[in-house]
Amino acid sequence: MSERPNPKNELVFLPLGGVGEIGMNLYLYGYGPPNARQWLIVDMGITFATEAEPGVDVILPDIRFLEEERHNIAGLLITHAHEDHFGAVVDLWPLLGGVKVYATPFTSAMLKSKLGETGLAKDFPLEVIPMGSHRKIGPFDVELISMSHSIPEPCGVVLRTPHGNV
Repeated sequence: MSERPNPKNELVFLPLGGVGEIGMNLYLYGYGPPNARQWLIVDMGITFATEAEPGVDVILPDIRFLEEERHNIAGLLITHAHEDHFGAVVDLWPLLGGVKVYATPFTSAMLKSKLGETGLAKDFPLEVIPMGSHRKIGPFDVELISMSHSIPEPCGVVLRTPHGNV
């Protein structure tokens, strides 16, 4: 982005999971003034319970903050189709007021299959983004970068803002 940053706008990173742990990836990137910030969610995954959590199969990120900010969410971008990156969408997406979801073709197909099991697929706002493409999501210019991983079409993400690239 070539525009000069407005000093009232901030670029914020707020992880709700996935930092310092394996699994439960959910990263928030915010842009704008503190009282009117727009958020981009990157990934919405689960983590699998251990013997320390008897009777628990999976653990979901705590999204209470996002529920309060649902009117400021620009979108949800899924980087790839591993459970720790998209496994919580079926459970948590309905709490966010119908926010639009973006994913690559393979990840979209996997997500549609998962949604079909729950009856959420019909009205789910899913936009397929080809690998290597750009998309404007809220205040972010988003680029998907091809990566190597153990699943098809994993992508890294570059977010461009007036304050710099993330």
